[in-house]
Parts: sequence; C-alpha cells; structure tokens
Amino acid sequence: MRKDRTIEILGIPINLITPPELLLEIGSSISSKKSLLISNHNIHSVYLWHRSPEVRAFYDSADIVHTDGMPLVFVGRILGLPVTREHRIAYIDWLPKLLGHAAEKEWRVMFLGSAPGIAEKAAQVFRTQYPTLQLRAEHGYFNPNPESEDCRAVLDKIAEFSPDILMLGMGMPRQELWAQANRAKIAAPVILSSAGATLDYFAGAIPTPPRWSGRLGLEWLFRLIAEPGRLWRRYLVEPWYIARVLLASKISRVPSRWN
Repeated sequence: MRKDRTIEILGIPINLITPPELLLEIGSSISSKKSLLISNHNIHSVYLWHRSPEVRAFYDSADIVHTDGMPLVFVGRILGLPVTREHRIAYIDWLPKLLGHAAEKEWRVMFLGSAPGIAEKAAQVFRTQYPTLQLRAEHGYFNPNPESEDCRAVLDKIAEFSPDILMLGMGMPRQELWAQANRAKIAAPVILSSAGATLDYFAGAIPTPPRWSGRLGLEWLFRLIAEPGRLWRRYLVEPWYIARVLLASKISRVPSRWN
C-alpha cells in the first residue's frame, strides 16, 4: 500500500486521496500498463479486517485503499486524524464520473458482479448515458475457487475483452479475496475491488438511498430498511465491536486489534 498521505484509523492504514486524485492514479496506471489494485474501507470492512487474517492480507496487498462511508470519516475525526468528507469516495456517487471519464479516454471497462442480469442492466443504463463507452458486464454468481472451471471461464472472458478497468461487485470479502487470489491472472491494469451493491442500485434492483443521507453518515439506515435480512448484523451488531476498539484507542492512544 502506498505510504504517501497515509493515516491509520483503529490501526488500519488508509490513503488520504480525493476523487480527482484517484482518477489521475487510474489514468497513470492505464497509460503505463502498471497493475493497480484499489480498495476501500467502511465500518464493515474494518470489522472484517480485525477478525480475518485473510482480509488483512488482502488490504496489505492493495496499492490504494481509500475511505468509503462517512461513519469511518467520523471515527477518524474523533481520533484527531486529518480525514474529511473530501476523502470519502463512494462508488454510487463516483462511478458515473469514472465512466464518463472512461468514455472520453476510450478506456474499456468491465463489470463483474451482482446476480445474473443485474450487472448487464446497470451497464445498459451507462451505455445509454455514455454512448461511446466500451463496457461489458458479467454476473458474479460463479465458483470463486481459482481451480474451478467457473473461475477459469471468468478469467478467459476478462482476457478476451481486455478491459483497462475491472470493477468487482461480488460482496465483501468475497470480491477482495477473489481479486487477491487471481490478481496475477487478471488481464486488466486497474482492479476496483470493492464496488459492493453499486451495480444493484443503478440497475434498480434495490432502492438507492437519498444522496443527502450519505453526506450525513445515514446511508446505512436506508440500506438496512431496504435489505434488513441481509444487512441487520452489519449495521446493528458489528458497530458495537468498532465502538469497543474506538474506546480502547481513545483510552490507550495506541491503535489496537481485537484478540
């Protein structure tokens, strides 16, 4: 992970980078054909990072890790760190800008994620918005085992299309672990590993939270109402673990992990 402008929130390294700066990094990687693995952190990923050595290993391998949710920005501010809302890059807000830029630069983009039909439906929305955009979509319902026929077939499709940017939306941490296991085989200079439910929003598969809710750190509430069965634990249980680590950090002034 890049060390420039890096902070630690609850012991986790995060790059302070803004949306325009991230676009510049992506453009540089595509021009140079240098591999760039980009991920992000929110409260859920912080929980997973503390609980899973495999998730920690993935984030150690990422080149850029930025902030996603405003709650994590609030935690950083409580800890006295120089993170602001300008450093929050939420794909639901940023993706149209990225794809508009890709259309101008003639970058090839591939979506890999969501249920069958959903990624393609989201892709069609963007093809209509940006007629010159070179965009392909594949669903994420496949066996992620690197030795499986499913996985090899997906890698072959990526190689066939040869995207400049591969965006994954297969759920956390499945998408991150798949990216790490297959990074050397993925025929794309830039991998965006943590798109989450972004494609579902643009496809209209689930309601899009009001954009003011994201700025205020309340987007989680609208997501919980929309998908209570899937997200109740993430938003009603995991934050208590984060609160415990935050309290320990404030008391000791030293970032800590759970035992």
